[in-house]
Amino acid sequence: MDLQNSSLLPGNQSDFRSVFTLQVLPPLYMLTCLVGGVLNGVAACIFFRVPSDSGLVVYLKNMVVADFLMLSTFPFKVAAELRVGGWRMHVVTCRYTTVLFYYSMYVGMVFMGFISLERYVKIWCSVSKLHLLQSVGFARVLALLTWVFMLLSVLPNVLLTSNPANEMNARRCMKLKTPFGLQWHHFIAYFNNALFWLTLFLLSFCYASIACHLYSSYRRVRREQSDACRKSKRSIFSLLAVFFVCFVPYHVLRIPYTLNQRAESGFSEDARFWLFQLKEATLFLSAINVCLDPVIYFLMCRTFRESLLRKLSGRRGRRRRRGGSLTTGQSVINLGGGEERR
Repeated sequence: MDLQNSSLLPGNQSDFRSVFTLQVLPPLYMLTCLVGGVLNGVAACIFFRVPSDSGLVVYLKNMVVADFLMLSTFPFKVAAELRVGGWRMHVVTCRYTTVLFYYSMYVGMVFMGFISLERYVKIWCSVSKLHLLQSVGFARVLALLTWVFMLLSVLPNVLLTSNPANEMNARRCMKLKTPFGLQWHHFIAYFNNALFWLTLFLLSFCYASIACHLYSSYRRVRREQSDACRKSKRSIFSLLAVFFVCFVPYHVLRIPYTLNQRAESGFSEDARFWLFQLKEATLFLSAINVCLDPVIYFLMCRTFRESLLRKLSGRRGRRRRRGGSLTTGQSVINLGGGEERR
C-alpha cells in the first residue's frame, strides 16, 4: 500500500490526503459511528430514565450528550473524504462539523475531570464546600457553565471561517479563515492543549490519591473486602485508561502539528505530510472514545449498571417464558396426536 500518495490541488497547494486517509480511515469512522451509536443509544435509553440523584450521574449524562454530538459529525467527515458533495462538503466540515467535533471532545474531557474530582472529594475530603461537587444542583450549574463557556470559545472558529470558498481552497481549512480567524484558531489550539494537560494532571493526581487510599484500606481489611477493593479500582481506573488511550497520543502530536500550520513554520513538505497522517491517526483514537465511554458508565455508576442488568435479565426471562409456553403447547399437540392414533 502506497501511503505517501499526496498530490497537488489547483493552485499548487499540497494535498496531504493519502491511501490511509482516503481508504482506511473512512470505513473505520463508519464502523465507529455504528458501534458508538448503538452503545450510546442503549446508554441514553437507560441513563435518562435514571434520576439525577448525585453529581456523578449529572456529569455522566452530560458525557452521553457530548458523545452524541461527536457521533453526529462522523458522517460528514466520511462524506468529505469520499468526495460526496464535492468541495462544498469540505466547506461544511471546515466551518461547522470539525468545530463541533472538537467542541464535544473537549466538553467530554472536562466532564471526565469533574468526575475524577468528585470521586476524590467523596473519598478524601470532609470540607463541606468541596462536597458541592457531589450536589445535584451545583453539578447542573457547573455543567451549564461548561457548555456555555466552551461554546463561546469555539464559536469564533465558525464565524471567522468566512473567506469565499471555491474548489481551489475548500480542502485547506486555514485558507478559509480570516487573518484574525487564523490567530484565534492557533490560540484555541494552544488553549485546548493546555486544558487537556491540566485535566490529565487532575486525573493523575486524583486517581493516584484514590489508589493510595484503596491500598491502605486493603491492607487494613485484607481479605474481607478484597472484592470490593478490586471493583473500586476497576471502575475508577477505567476512566483513566480511556483518557490515556484516546487523548494522550493526539495531544502529544498537537503542538508540532499546530506549529506546522503556520506559514512561516519552515517544515518540509515530507514533514508536513507525515504530521498530517499522524494527526489523522491519533484523532481517530480520540474518536474511539465514543465507544469506550459506555464502559465507563457501566463500571462507575451502580444505578446505570443495575438498570442495564435488570433490563437484560428481564428480556431473558420473557424469552424463557415464551419458550416454555411454546414447549408446553407442542407437548399438548403431541399428546393429542398420540390419542388420535390410538
